Amino acid sequence: MRPCVVLLFAVSLLTLCEAQGINVTPVFVLKGRDLLLKIDADLPEGILFVEWTFNKTVILVRFLLSGKQNVHEDFTGRLEFPEKNSVTLKNLQEADSGVYAAEVVTETPTGDKQLAEYKVTVQGPVSPVELIVDRVDSNSSESCDLHVTCRTHNSHINSTFRCVDRVCSQEGGERSEVTTSGASLQVYLLNSTIICNHSNQVHKTQDIDTAEHICSSNAPLFHSGWIIGITLIVVGIVVLFVFPYYRRRRIISDSRQIINNTVYEDLQEVTSARPQNENSTYSLVGLPAGSTQPESIYAMAKKPDRSSND
Repeated sequence: MRPCVVLLFAVSLLTLCEAQGINVTPVFVLKGRDLLLKIDADLPEGILFVEWTFNKTVILVRFLLSGKQNVHEDFTGRLEFPEKNSVTLKNLQEADSGVYAAEVVTETPTGDKQLAEYKVTVQGPVSPVELIVDRVDSNSSESCDLHVTCRTHNSHINSTFRCVDRVCSQEGGERSEVTTSGASLQVYLLNSTIICNHSNQVHKTQDIDTAEHICSSNAPLFHSGWIIGITLIVVGIVVLFVFPYYRRRRIISDSRQIINNTVYEDLQEVTSARPQNENSTYSLVGLPAGSTQPESIYAMAKKPDRSSND
């Protein structure tokens, strides 16, 4: 029994060494794309045929020495043969994920020999992602704390960023997690840019924003710098527009007052002069003694003295 055990152990060890000599190539393919499987190793002498298998049970195609290909009925119309002993898988779906191996069958006693092996993973595109600013704690545009959420349809990550004098950092470093679909959801900082990333090995979506932009757009409106700036603007408006406006109004008002006073004085002069002209005749007749002409007129109109006639 011992020689048999030793022999089985030796065969198993030899098989393991041969298996370790084949490099398994991992391949990730986007759903709906094509994949070319090639044999890079040299073919041994005395081959009978080369075949590609799927998950070591299904023979996809067998290449005969005559050049003819025998294709499995389930893969008819889905395989192409651009090169000798190579195969292109068309329109891959998730169900096509698995191990594809190329083997050669020879006339030698050793029999089959594996020449290539690919572990294929077919993945669909990831869903869109959104970077949401939950809250901004800020006293000025130079300093703020950003609380953000990186969200996709079935998962999310929260993170906090701090910016001081345009230098930003992420508390706790990069945040990431694996979603239920096997994709990776990440939120991290790159050169003051916040990146929300959703990706797998074949596809990714991103939403980004700059930390400086978020801080400045959410900074308090009335801090010291704003107050000084607004004050200077108001003073400038008063100096340039308000003072000249009221000055012009005062000049116009003074001019109107002068015009009104002048008209009033002219009317007074005309009114005071008019009675003297109208009463000039009365004045000549009724003036008291001392004026020669009125007295002469009055004398001529006086009756003669009766005593003289008598």
